Amino acid sequence: MKLQTQIPLTKAVNQIDYTSQLLLLGSCFVENIGDKLAYFKFQTIQNPFGILFNPIAIENLIVRAIHKKEYTEDDIFYFNERWQCYDAHSNLAASTKEELLCNLNNALVATLDQLSKASHVIITLGTAWVYQILETEQVVANCHKVPQKQFKKELLSIGTIQETLNKIIRLIKSVNSTTQFIFTVSPVRHIKDGFIENQLSKAHLTTAIHQVVKQENISYFPSYEIMMDELRDYRFYADDMVHPNSIAVNYIWEKFKNIWINDLVLGTINEIAIIQKGLAHRPFNSESEQHQKFLKKLADKIIRIQKVYPFMKF
Repeated sequence: MKLQTQIPLTKAVNQIDYTSQLLLLGSCFVENIGDKLAYFKFQTIQNPFGILFNPIAIENLIVRAIHKKEYTEDDIFYFNERWQCYDAHSNLAASTKEELLCNLNNALVATLDQLSKASHVIITLGTAWVYQILETEQVVANCHKVPQKQFKKELLSIGTIQETLNKIIRLIKSVNSTTQFIFTVSPVRHIKDGFIENQLSKAHLTTAIHQVVKQENISYFPSYEIMMDELRDYRFYADDMVHPNSIAVNYIWEKFKNIWINDLVLGTINEIAIIQKGLAHRPFNSESEQHQKFLKKLADKIIRIQKVYPFMKF
């Protein structure tokens, strides 16, 4: 008896291993996958501008990075006792404008550097709903709790999303012609937009992505579909009933790993998992002889793996 429908998946080409250079951009779900990749010590840069929910916000970052268009005082504003930028998440906010500009421009440099050498660019789209500043019609990445009356809310059309994604692809290929793109739609439900509105948004994103994945070196990973079809139960959601919980994240990660991670590095992943668990261990008596032996064995494991992969830091 089958108690679950499963999405048919096949092994990807251009898989990820420990020589791969990864750039992850997009919604909060890309952070879930990114955290897994970072935990297992893959070479990643994740959301240099913080979480970006909509495709235009991602495009803005790529455009600025590739054209080396630095941020100036004209691009930032002071609100709630912090300097903010509409192009970035509030995580980059600062108490001084100099610090914020430094954060933003350093993030641009890091983005361009990783784009230029990335073997894989993973982009997760969260929503097709965007907010535009009424005065300038600028689409923002984050409203920073500025009163909503200063914005106009709009649903991006499928055509606009498709055009945006094609521009992102063209721009990245202009500095890195061989990178592998992996697009996915976030399984996080944006029900603050409304239940029907969330479904409409996800449909627009999915349709637009599938118009661009027909191109070479562009793939789709069905995060959203796995959550909706294979994990069709509220026990797989966090307390807010919106975000996938740790069980769901681990489940989707295993699916991603089976498709995109090269089987030849699975042994290394297991070794790193043992090291990470060892580093997280908290002994009853840190001075005991038994614990000192444990630390020595752990240090030896780290030295052995760093001889093969010197970039790994624990």
